[in-house]
Amino acid sequence: MLAVISHADCLNHDAGPLHPECRERLDAIDNQLIMSGLDFVIRRYDAPIADRAALARVHDPDYIARVYAMAPTEGSVEIDGDTVMSPGTLAAAERAAGAGVMGVELIMKGEACPVFCEVRPPGHHAERDKAMGFCLFDNIAVAAAHAMDVYGFERVAIVDFDVHHGNGTEEIFKDDPRVLFCSSFQHPFYPFTGHDSDTPNLVDVPLSAGSDGPAFRAAISEHWLPALHRFRPQFLFISAGFDAHALDDMSSLSLTEHDYAWITRELHAIAVEHCEGRVLSMLEGGYDLSALARSVVSHLKELI
Repeated sequence: MLAVISHADCLNHDAGPLHPECRERLDAIDNQLIMSGLDFVIRRYDAPIADRAALARVHDPDYIARVYAMAPTEGSVEIDGDTVMSPGTLAAAERAAGAGVMGVELIMKGEACPVFCEVRPPGHHAERDKAMGFCLFDNIAVAAAHAMDVYGFERVAIVDFDVHHGNGTEEIFKDDPRVLFCSSFQHPFYPFTGHDSDTPNLVDVPLSAGSDGPAFRAAISEHWLPALHRFRPQFLFISAGFDAHALDDMSSLSLTEHDYAWITRELHAIAVEHCEGRVLSMLEGGYDLSALARSVVSHLKELI
């Protein structure tokens, strides 16, 4: 059964008025899940708080301490031009990271599979000792590290189809041969990384502005899919960002929910062949509310 992990605390992170990373993103997804009928065939779980030991698998302990020290009790703290902490942010970030840990546990105990973590703030830009791009903790990295360190997986794949390169995840795992990281992203575009990577366990697919579904599918088919089959992952993690949608004004790519359904179908087939079906998907970007909600539903339908 498909598990959806979230928590009310994820609604309380307030990045400020007009900030695209808003609580309405989760509200839109929930409404679309109900309208699609999927809400009746999923099992919902409340995300726990990630403990510091889980965070420290991928983040520097001094950095973690700084994040906790910066958390405001009133007002807000601006970490950079994009990344803001409000009084509700730390709890939301702890829950977002904790969702990934819980998801791994649910899958490994046979209680649910696949798992979708419907959380915010997102995580894939957070580096080992740096917050950026709306992200405090790298949620998908925390989940993958938990799977490797607790359950001994030797081959874990993380795929990231957000419109922005997952620089944090790449920086954390670039020298870890247990991890294959595949990322597609608009280039040149924030955070202006990834296009020149040459580490053997990284498969970066930069897409020029204006790229559409056929271009995306061709690039994934040429680069990601062969690499994933060669790697034969034992667990598949997805950084599911939906901001490359044609209606999302955060980007200049032109994907649709049909493209997200296609890539999910391809990834699910790989998980069935190599991972005994083990898939955990983590929400990253997606800021046009209607496009985001429809894309998530398309993604989940293919996962189940």
